[in-house]
Amino acid sequence: MNEHLLLDLATDLGYELAVSGAETYRVEDSARLILTAYGLEPEVAAVNNYLIVSILTEQRKPITRMRRIGFHGNNLDAVERLNALSRRICAEKPDPEKALRMLDETRASVQYYSFPMLLVGHFLGAGGFGLLFGCSLPDAVFAGLCGILIAFITRFTSAMKANPIFSTLAASFLMSIAAYGLNAAGLVANSDTVIIGSMMILVPGLVFTNALRDIIYGDINSGINKCVQVLLIAGSMALGSAAARNLAIRLWGLPQSTPAISRSLPVLCLASFSGCIGFSILFNIHGPGMLLCTLGGIADYVIYALCLNAGLAPGTAFFAGTAFSALYSEIMARVRKYPTICYLVVSIIPLIPGASLYYTMQQAVDGTMDKFVSQGLFTAEVTGIMAASIILVSSLVRICMGWRALQKGRQKTHE
Repeated sequence: MNEHLLLDLATDLGYELAVSGAETYRVEDSARLILTAYGLEPEVAAVNNYLIVSILTEQRKPITRMRRIGFHGNNLDAVERLNALSRRICAEKPDPEKALRMLDETRASVQYYSFPMLLVGHFLGAGGFGLLFGCSLPDAVFAGLCGILIAFITRFTSAMKANPIFSTLAASFLMSIAAYGLNAAGLVANSDTVIIGSMMILVPGLVFTNALRDIIYGDINSGINKCVQVLLIAGSMALGSAAARNLAIRLWGLPQSTPAISRSLPVLCLASFSGCIGFSILFNIHGPGMLLCTLGGIADYVIYALCLNAGLAPGTAFFAGTAFSALYSEIMARVRKYPTICYLVVSIIPLIPGASLYYTMQQAVDGTMDKFVSQGLFTAEVTGIMAASIILVSSLVRICMGWRALQKGRQKTHE
């Protein structure tokens, strides 16, 4: 058995999972289980931006591989395929050379949307969530166009190897100033809802979800690191839109906006459908998974809306909607043998408090500090409630699965 090839295989597969957007525990477990399946004794650690894999040779000498992990992407099709490959290798235990060829074939088989299709995803995501947050139909179209503007900005900054924080700042600023300019020209009635819908494209939903799941699985260091990344990205979004608002006030005066439009639940479901389809494209989800993720997003928003209509507190509504999304994702992951993250990251998007974050920064720019503090506390409360809901549901599911495995083990022992 070529131990060096096996070590290369486990390290490369873990690295590919990490850069595609997989959770830390999945990266570590995939590398560990592959090596364990071949009878080796591995030690695996994914720490922040590094993956370290070590094994003991037959002569009891340690050998180690280390890969530095750069920017973590949103390629959930790759996560699904690599996760399935890991299961297959553990079950079949092919020769190391064949397993490496299987990894190369899996890399080559990953599907990617063309850039025009990504533009469609940006348009549907921004336009759909613009409608969800109270845009008129013409404003929703402009929100979609601002989403397309974000696509071009992020593509350019990515080609220039710009820092993701700067890229988010630039996209937020340029998109916001475009929306304010359209408002000053009389083409947009409510620039706030246009900006909020477009800013949803920049929300680090996958990083936020992975941070919570890392904490659930005990990877506290990685979870905190990702939480800091989420805060930095959210701060850059807020700073970019705030700078654009200040500049717009100097150029065209205070933006004049009509009130946000309240819509019926069926229309909100259609808006959520559009937004989730758009994000499924942005997260590179293909086939039936796209529809299943979208249905989860619609369902959790319906639960949230019904809770509000029943007179429940907003915090309770956010908790209920998020809990359904987390449970739905866990169930679908086990039914279809796909990673939970592939369902959770899209289905939870309609509940992310993008509007609250925007209005928090707007109050700060306008100098109304009492409203800034109140809105900021509400945003933090909602984020904390959603995090607690995901952690609670995922932890309960993990306990139930562990109990079930324990019972099966006891049954086999008695037999």
